[in-house]
Amino acid sequence: MPLTSIDYPGELAAVVFTQGCAWRCVYCHNPDLLPARGDSEIPWSQIIEFLDNRRGLLDAVVFSGGEPTFQAALPQAIEQVRDMGFKIGLHSAGIYPRKLERLLPLIDWIGLDVKARQADYHLITRTRDSGEAAWHSAELVLASGVPHQFRITAHPDWLDDSDAQWVRQRLLAMGASSVVIQQGRLHG
Repeated sequence: MPLTSIDYPGELAAVVFTQGCAWRCVYCHNPDLLPARGDSEIPWSQIIEFLDNRRGLLDAVVFSGGEPTFQAALPQAIEQVRDMGFKIGLHSAGIYPRKLERLLPLIDWIGLDVKARQADYHLITRTRDSGEAAWHSAELVLASGVPHQFRITAHPDWLDDSDAQWVRQRLLAMGASSVVIQQGRLHG
C-alpha cells in the first residue's frame, strides 16, 4: 500500500504486505497472503526503489501480512528500510515470540492482534497452543517499552463483546497503553 494514515498512528506510511502465515484464523482479512508463496509477488528491489522515491514524503514503513515474522529476511529488511530514514511499524499476531523479541529493538511501533483468552485461541486460529504464543508476545511487547496498540476483533460467532472486554481489561491490567476493540466481518 503506497500511502496510509491509519496503519501507523500519527505517521504517513507505506505498508509492505508479506506473504505467509502459520495460522488459519476464521476471520482472516488477507487470505491471499496465507500461503508461503503468492501469485503476485513484488521484488524487494522494487520496494526499495519505491521507498527511495518517497523519502521526505513518508514518515514510516509498516510491515504487515500475512504474518511478517514468518519471513526469515524480515530483520534485514527492517534494517535496510530504517537506514533509509523511515520509522518502522510492525503488524503481528504474535505467532513467533522469539522472533518478535529479536525484532522489538528494531521497531518504533507495533500493532499486535490479541484474539481471545489464551485457552480459547485455537477456536479462532485453528492452531494448537496459539494462545500461549500470542499472550507471551503481548508480555514481550509490554516489557520492551515499544509504543504499541493491541487490537481485539469482536464478533458474536468468535469472540463476543463480554469476552472482548475481558481481553481488553486483562491487557490494560498488564500495562497496555492502547487497546482497541474492532468489529469483525465475515467477508472482506
